[in-house]
Amino acid sequence: MSYFQIAVIPVPTQSRTQYETIAAKMAPLFMEYGAVQMFEGWGSMVPPGEVTSLPMAVQLKDDETVVVSFIEWPDAEKAMACMEAMETDPRFAEMGADMPFDGKRMIFGTFETMLKR
Repeated sequence: MSYFQIAVIPVPTQSRTQYETIAAKMAPLFMEYGAVQMFEGWGSMVPPGEVTSLPMAVQLKDDETVVVSFIEWPDAEKAMACMEAMETDPRFAEMGADMPFDGKRMIFGTFETMLKR
């Protein structure tokens, strides 16, 4: 059964090009570790809520945009192996230093696939 990881990230709007560049550099690493596919989405219609919302969840500031990132893995083992490698593979560390967002406000999770069409 495939697994997928989702991240919801507050990115400074002016840093879109920097974020895109880093995402493009990281994609081959994730694929090397077994990712099936990746998706990066720049928020275009992400409304604020009254009780909950994506902007509220990441404490979005006026000069930021909500970004979502999805990585599909063939199984949990590959996903977890990559997570461990992110701690030890120096290539991830090199790119991590240039992340143009506040990682403390990023939301992240790994999920079992229930339905895929």
